[in-house]
Amino acid sequence: MAPPASHPRRWLILTLLCMAQFMLIVDVTVVNVALPSMRDDLALSPAAMTWVVTAYTMLFGSLLLLGGRLGDFLGRRRTFLGGLALFIVASLMSGLAESSGMLIAARAAQGVGAAFLSPAAMATVMATFQGAERNRALGVWAAIGGTGAAFGVLLGGVLASGPGWEWAFFINVPIGLTVLFLVPVLVKEDGPTTGPGGRHKGVDLPGAFTMVATPALLIFGLVQARDHGFNDATAWGPLLAAALCAVLFVLAERSAASPLVRLSFLARRSMTGGCLVMLASAGVLISGFFLCSLYLQHVLGYSALRTGLMFLPAALATTIGAHLASSAVPRLGWRVTAASGLGVAMAGGLLLSGVDGGNAWTEVLPGFVLLSFGLGVGFVCAITSAMHGVGHLDAGLGSGLVNTAHELGASLGIAVVAAVAGASLEGGTPSLDGFDNAFVACAAISVVTAVGALTLLPKERPDPSAGPIMAH
Repeated sequence: MAPPASHPRRWLILTLLCMAQFMLIVDVTVVNVALPSMRDDLALSPAAMTWVVTAYTMLFGSLLLLGGRLGDFLGRRRTFLGGLALFIVASLMSGLAESSGMLIAARAAQGVGAAFLSPAAMATVMATFQGAERNRALGVWAAIGGTGAAFGVLLGGVLASGPGWEWAFFINVPIGLTVLFLVPVLVKEDGPTTGPGGRHKGVDLPGAFTMVATPALLIFGLVQARDHGFNDATAWGPLLAAALCAVLFVLAERSAASPLVRLSFLARRSMTGGCLVMLASAGVLISGFFLCSLYLQHVLGYSALRTGLMFLPAALATTIGAHLASSAVPRLGWRVTAASGLGVAMAGGLLLSGVDGGNAWTEVLPGFVLLSFGLGVGFVCAITSAMHGVGHLDAGLGSGLVNTAHELGASLGIAVVAAVAGASLEGGTPSLDGFDNAFVACAAISVVTAVGALTLLPKERPDPSAGPIMAH
């Protein structure tokens, strides 16, 4: 059999897989800018606005590891195509939604499709390329994350101000159908991956169920707390249930023959620290987009397009922060670099907490750029520290855990700041107190994470002679 790298159209395959992954990343941020338009058209409540964003990222993150395992069980191509088909249909239904319930359900289905599609796509990249070409292909794949997030905020503004927010979802349909029809032509069917003795490793369904239920109950409890207060049973009941599900998840992973997550692997200091920094960094950054979008459009009366353009410097700052961090880590170490970046993010959050309905260029942009720059540093420190010392056989699990932390962080961050912002997210007369408090919460999360990074991230420094660290 010819080696995978000899496939004559391997770069076309990579292009198609990157197109699919690009859609998934764009859909994390595209909604933030279009959200006020959705609220006006569908009469979304503050709780519904929270779920429109979090339903996607929550299921995307919590099912990623299960999606990777299903790729082993069913085959990479079959899992990829199934996830893509679901994502296309769910995107169409999101654009056609006429109520908050239909939109949230469609967004949740998008998240499920993304969780099955993404790991199967990356596994296909790994199987199609070898040697130096694989590193080049993975570099292209890694670049999709930053460019997709930046493109999403601009695309959301352009579409919401032009043909309508529905097209933020409709645009996925022709792109997805193109990939859906071409991939089967180019990528051969592959069989299940078997373990020792020819037996399949199996699927850890109890672990998957509790991994979804824990963040879902936690977010639901935070939404209820926002509406009724933490003393209400509708708030603390789901929060207690989330804690119980977390315990059940640990028990399920300890007893499973083939767990989604080996607890001994997750307990590695560098992995724990990296995932916590990623959880917080993603949570604060996506929350910043969420809050600033509502503030600019709801309080200052900006159009969606003007808001998207305002976000571009912040998206660029994230990229610059990540680039500088890749060079700083070998010189300063993970702890100093991460704490410094998160300290900058804290300063940005505190600047944003002073908004009073004035000029966005002086009140919003400086703080948001600092916040984004610092969190760009945090992303690189999180990824590279988590993968530090991880062997080749565990690279997929390590990457899956970090990506899971990214998506779940986005979900939980939105839920936290929405609970803190309270009535400021409602229609009618704007209230600035909630925005101020929510930005203070972002600053507080950043500084607490900075302290944690000084303890949990690796003490040693990577070898500077190896050159700048690149996040994969």
